[in-house]
Amino acid sequence: MSKAVDKIKEPVALHMDEFENKFKHAMKSSVPLLDKITAYIVKRKGKQIRPMFTFLSAKCFGEINESTYRAAALIELLHTATLVHDDVVDDSNERRGFFSVNALWKNKIAVLIGDFLLSKGLLLSLENDDFHLLKIVTTAVREMSEGELLQIEKARRLDISEEIYFEIITKKTATLIAACCAAGTASVCENQSQIKLAKEFGTLTGIAFQIKDDLFDFGSDDGIGKPTGIDIKEKKMTLPLIYALNNSTWLEKRKIINIIKNHNEESEKVNEVINFVIKKGGVDYTKKVMNDYKLKALNVLKQFPNCDAKNSLEQLLIYAIERKK
Repeated sequence: MSKAVDKIKEPVALHMDEFENKFKHAMKSSVPLLDKITAYIVKRKGKQIRPMFTFLSAKCFGEINESTYRAAALIELLHTATLVHDDVVDDSNERRGFFSVNALWKNKIAVLIGDFLLSKGLLLSLENDDFHLLKIVTTAVREMSEGELLQIEKARRLDISEEIYFEIITKKTATLIAACCAAGTASVCENQSQIKLAKEFGTLTGIAFQIKDDLFDFGSDDGIGKPTGIDIKEKKMTLPLIYALNNSTWLEKRKIINIIKNHNEESEKVNEVINFVIKKGGVDYTKKVMNDYKLKALNVLKQFPNCDAKNSLEQLLIYAIERKK
């Protein structure tokens, strides 16, 4: 894990370590195959950004308690379930540089593992009467599913407006970070205006985070990172591309959409789209929009109580939009 992330999590580092143990325990099963697969999932977890949002938000508004650990575990369980199912839907063999569950154990088992994790999360909440947390997180899962379906529907026609784009990324990405912040806050206080404030910060941060992901398709700020073109190959309409198409002639638009529809596997053609987007100002425009959302999120964060955790949330937001991958 990077030094930057270690520094950010300092105010809740002990809680994060304790969470690791609690989460491993929450994943346990008496069925050997399930235990083997869940141990594999736990071992290849990423930077733990989501639990960090949960614990830091909780620390801003109160004292971290058992309910906070359950909030973080609930989000991780339900989100991991959606990722396992996503890999089946996308027919993806890799996740975070490791083989995906479906690549190692096939689709049928992967779907069942996703269902198992989903039920684990629901039971964890119900057994502890955490209905308020369950409502926050299951609402997020519903919206993530809606966002995914909306993106699939629009990808067929490649006719996404900026308005639809923001609806998709708010539901697909931002809603989860919003749930992390809201659930963390709800685990330590009952003040609805504070929970709403935390959710708003999470939503704005999540939108900026996704816009940053869009930019990776077109190379990095330092000019070192090569453009990936992955979203173009997957026919995903990102903000730089939408802007470029909206600011092109009818003939240019027709040509680019034809490449995305019919030649998206050809590297030379994908590079043509990348160069077109850069030339049309799509990347510069997207960076400006991302920074606008960063400023909106910082303005919301100003209303949080002053503490180390608040400073870490600010650094986490900056990290999210300045990261190199």
